[in-house]
Amino acid sequence: MNFFITGTDTDAGKTYVTCLLLEALKREGKRAVGFKPFCCGDRMDAEHLLQASAGGVSVDEVNPLWLKVPAAPYAAALMENRVIDFGSIRAAYDHLDGQFETVLVEGAGGWEVPLAPEMTVADYAQNLGLPVIVVVNNKLGALNHALLTVKNIQARGLVCAGIILNYVRDERDPASISNRAVLASFSEVPVLAEVMHGETEIDWPL
Repeated sequence: MNFFITGTDTDAGKTYVTCLLLEALKREGKRAVGFKPFCCGDRMDAEHLLQASAGGVSVDEVNPLWLKVPAAPYAAALMENRVIDFGSIRAAYDHLDGQFETVLVEGAGGWEVPLAPEMTVADYAQNLGLPVIVVVNNKLGALNHALLTVKNIQARGLVCAGIILNYVRDERDPASISNRAVLASFSEVPVLAEVMHGETEIDWPL
């Protein structure tokens, strides 16, 4: 089964968590690959996903669209005078889907980041129709971002498979310690895992 990985913001740690999930799938003997349809700025996220994937693909297959400007894809494409070809990006996804047991599609920035006129990451995810995993930067303020994201996913008719709380920093505070319990009280979506800062291995949670 394939999943779409989104985040509550651009610093939530989507790539880090997605790589841990890919490694967990590999340990279970699954052929899994990461797919980063839109990269802006450097291409390190795509390189990390390539390294964590099962192999047999190139960075261009993992990341079919690379925009050099570090901005939202819509803004970057405007500045580079490029038009995003969503048909070729879908073909790249279908190609990976035909080769691997699991494709983990990582979004760009947060859930509603603009990709093109009247097209956001959320619209793109809705077109794919995959279950969504939300990576949350576990800090003060995370509850609002997490609940808004989950509610919008569900409002679009998509399944939110779960939340992964990611400790981007080593420090813990009362908010980060209590966020999991509060989320359980306000949402039926499960917290699949808590990824501690610097953690290098997690189990596949689904």
